[in-house]
Amino acid sequence: MPNHMTTPRSLVPLAGLLLSAAALPAVANENAGDAASPFTPLWSFANASVNYLDWSDGTEQRTASNAAKGDFFYLELEGGVGFDWGEFYGFYDFENPHNDTLEDDTRDNRRSAAKVTSHIYLGDTPFSLYFHVYDFRDYGFDSEEQDRIAGFGYRHTFANGLWFKPFIGKAWVESGEGGYDGENGYMAGWVLGYDFQAFGQNLSVTNWHEQTFDRNDDYLARNYVNGPAGEVGTNGAVALWWHPVDAITTGIQYRYSHNKLGTADDYQNAMIYTLKYNFL
Repeated sequence: MPNHMTTPRSLVPLAGLLLSAAALPAVANENAGDAASPFTPLWSFANASVNYLDWSDGTEQRTASNAAKGDFFYLELEGGVGFDWGEFYGFYDFENPHNDTLEDDTRDNRRSAAKVTSHIYLGDTPFSLYFHVYDFRDYGFDSEEQDRIAGFGYRHTFANGLWFKPFIGKAWVESGEGGYDGENGYMAGWVLGYDFQAFGQNLSVTNWHEQTFDRNDDYLARNYVNGPAGEVGTNGAVALWWHPVDAITTGIQYRYSHNKLGTADDYQNAMIYTLKYNFL
């Protein structure tokens, strides 16, 4: 495992994903006469955003001695691309970019989180091979965790435009010193979205949800403050987005979790306020 001063491994494929997403439209134009090219994108997007996460008062009270939660700003790069054989999505978050020390103990208060997911289509069916890597680093505590999921996915778009992509897979985890490494049960979940218009404005609703279960007892005891945590973990967010112009998206998200984020047993919830610049 690299220490906290090295580049997180997940950032390498994520950076490649975002750069590729930015370059793919040009590649598509160059190959416009070659419809059979496997690298001609069907869709792609990329954006940069500034976000503020505001934990509820109840969450701050419940977690005060249980992986305490505090409000923070974070910057995010996000992108995705789809081909006729598969699709990829990724983001990189830099939390507390302005705050390299805490007031009381001079400890670095910056953190990073990165995620890459992919669906590799199984022929012309709606089923896919699903892969998922999530990497989190807390530089002040010199802690890290990388979760890996491999399994199967499904995708469907309903007649009204609602799209739905559930998945289920086997989970593995690799933690820093003192944490647990190895198999870690299973994860099931989904992402979904729906675009609509109201009051003459372009809006959308999205939801991502992850349910972990049958997690390893050592992981639940060693990777949680005041552990062990329960073997079932819940993690997700529901968002409402406003798209006033092509280049700008703004939105509000309800963030929720239970038996996740280092806190055993207690429910956690927050509001996230986001402003995105869409550069692709």
